[in-house]
Parts: sequence; structure tokens; C-alpha cells
Amino acid sequence: MLSIAIAIYTIYIFINIYVSVMQIGYLSNAKKGKPVLLGKEEFVQAGEYAISKQRLGLVSTLIEFALLIFWMGYGISWLNTEFISYSPTVHMIVFVLSFIMINSIINLPFDMYQKFVLDEKYGFNKSTLALYIKDTLISTALSLGLGTLVIWGVGSIILNVEMWWLYSFLFIFGVIMLMNMFFPTVRALFFDKVSPLEDGELKSSIEEMMDKTGFVSSGIFVSDASKRDARLNAYFGGIGKTKRVVLFDTLIEKLTPKELLAVLGHELGHFAHGDIYKNMGLMGSLLFVMFAIFGNLSEDLFLELGVGAEPGIIMVLFLLFMPVLGFIMMPLMGIVSRHNEFEADKTGAELGGGENLASALIKLVTENKAFPLSHPLYIFFHYTHPPVMQRLKELGINIEDTTNEASAGKCPIL
Repeated sequence: MLSIAIAIYTIYIFINIYVSVMQIGYLSNAKKGKPVLLGKEEFVQAGEYAISKQRLGLVSTLIEFALLIFWMGYGISWLNTEFISYSPTVHMIVFVLSFIMINSIINLPFDMYQKFVLDEKYGFNKSTLALYIKDTLISTALSLGLGTLVIWGVGSIILNVEMWWLYSFLFIFGVIMLMNMFFPTVRALFFDKVSPLEDGELKSSIEEMMDKTGFVSSGIFVSDASKRDARLNAYFGGIGKTKRVVLFDTLIEKLTPKELLAVLGHELGHFAHGDIYKNMGLMGSLLFVMFAIFGNLSEDLFLELGVGAEPGIIMVLFLLFMPVLGFIMMPLMGIVSRHNEFEADKTGAELGGGENLASALIKLVTENKAFPLSHPLYIFFHYTHPPVMQRLKELGINIEDTTNEASAGKCPIL
């Protein structure tokens, strides 16, 4: 059973690496072709940035596989015995949290390299090392606090309920719903400073647009996201009465009011079509399948690992293998998500004007240095949004693409 589990993970890693290699090959050739949406220099730079991220991802994937071999071959049994003298409940919590923290520490250099080397090189990072450390410590503290409660909750269900996997799923799904509800408040408390959007024509136009779609929010806010990152973004956070509209200050700075309204019209399209709840349904389906699988694991797996079928062990195995099922389900979720994005674009065009939304999309590509082309296989496995070229075409902006032959090129990884 252990060999089967490792074989499944190996196939997942192999496919992941293959898709990344194909993407690197595509990007390496596409950036040499005719520029699309961007000027020649910006086009090449965006391609190089995308390639650099893929190469970093390849290294990270290899480390992920090495960690899997370590944990399954030795680490789980070793870590489990380290806390054997603790009471069962404390042992379970400390064991799972230690597993999470060890993986986080190993992955920390990759996150720092992404932010302070790659993002710094291409002009995205605005954060200081002191701010990064502060954010990391706050995130860690919040994760440990919430993680302790979740581990205790799931562990109690496993020990006391016969169909524990079903009730654990319901418990975790409920936690995710609460996190979505309070995410904007937590983010505002500990990370971004948000302030109400000043009264004026922009605010009145946003409120008028929200009224048209029946979107009721707790307010429209501006986030000082530029102190960390130069990218443009906005989000509608929360559920029910906690919903709020949050605009990054970078978005307000770079987009015209009409373009901004078109982008918000796109987001309101997601609300009007119930996409938030569709996405939650898809996530719930993924979690349900995961809990059903891990609620019926063979005893042979635990014997081969040299451990018992204890709550903490089950949770660690769940965390180890969740990326596999997520990767398997991602193409289906991507198809649904990309369809939803097209529909939201239609709403954005109706509310804010198709030409304004198209102009905003082009600015987002330019400002975020997003390479506008990708290998079809990479799109299939990883894209939650349609390629920008397709979105522009649906909006009536047909930009000639002469770089499709890029996918036939070789892949110079090094």
C-alpha cells in the first residue's frame, strides 16, 4: 500500500514537471516572437519573469517530492515518537503543528527568493525585510492559533464519531466558510491598512453599479497594498453582511475611473451569477472526496509506516496528499472557472463598457508584467482565468497572435 501511495505521488510530480518544462519551452520561444499587447522590451521582460518563476517552481516541486519520500520513509514515524510522552490530545496537536512548521520552514527560502530576488528584479516588491518578517510572524501566529483549534476539532471527531470522515468534512467546510466571511476583517486588522473610499463621483458610480446587481456590502475601501507590492488588484471579500469591496491603491492609481468601473462590473458579474457559491461547491466536492478517501485508508498503510491509525497521523497524510487530488481536479475546476470568467466579462462589459474592460485588461497585463501567451497544456492544468487574448477576442478586440508555433520549440531549462 505504501508503494502504491508513493507511485501515485510520483506520477503527480512527473506530470507537474512535464507541464512546467513544456511551459518553459513555449515561453522561451514565444518571447523571441512578435510582441503581443506589450512593447518589445516589456514583452521579453514579461517572458523572462514567467520563465524564472517556472524554474523556481521546478526546484520547489523537486523539494516537495524529496519531502514526501522523507516523511513517508522515515519522518512521520520519527516525528510521532518525539512527542510520545505527551498526553494524547497534546501529542496530536503538537505532532501535526510540527509537521506543518517543518514544511513551512523548508519552503520559506523559496518564498523569500520569489519576493526579494525575482519580484525585486522585475520591480514588484515594495516590502522591506522588516515588514516581511512582521507579516510572517503574524501569519504564523494566526496559523498556529487557528490550526490548534482545527486539529483539536477534527481529532475529537475522529475519536468519537463512527463516520468521522463525513463529520470532519462538514466541520472543515464550516471553518472555510467562516474564514471567507471574516477574511477582509482579519486582513485589515493585521496586514493591509484600509480606509473608506472618499465620497465623490467614483464612489457614487460604484454604489450605483452595485445597486443594479443587488450587491449589498458593508462598505467600499481602499487598501495600502502598494507598501508591499506594485501589482494591481481588487477583491470582493466576505459573505452575507460582511461583504466589502476593497480596491488596491495601485489599481486606483493606474486605471481610469471608467476602466476601474468596468473591472468592478466584472467582479459584480461573479456575484450576480452566484460564482462564489459555485466555487465553494467545487471546493466542497474536492474536500468531500479527500475525506472519503482518507476515512477509508487501509490498515496496511499505517503498518508499513510503522505507526497506528491515530488522528494526527491521518491528518498529516491528508495534508501530504491533498495537492495530488487538487492537481487531478484542477482541470475540471479550471474549465468551470474559465467559463465563469467569460460570463463575468460579459457583465463587466454591460455595466462598464466592453472597450473600458478591454483597456483595463491590457493595463493589467502591462503593469503586472503578465506574459500574454501560454502553452495549451499549462492552461489546461493551471489557468483559472482564460488567457487574456481570448478574453479580449470575446470583448471584440482581436489582436493578431503570430507566436503559436512557439510550442514546437525545445526547452532550454538551464
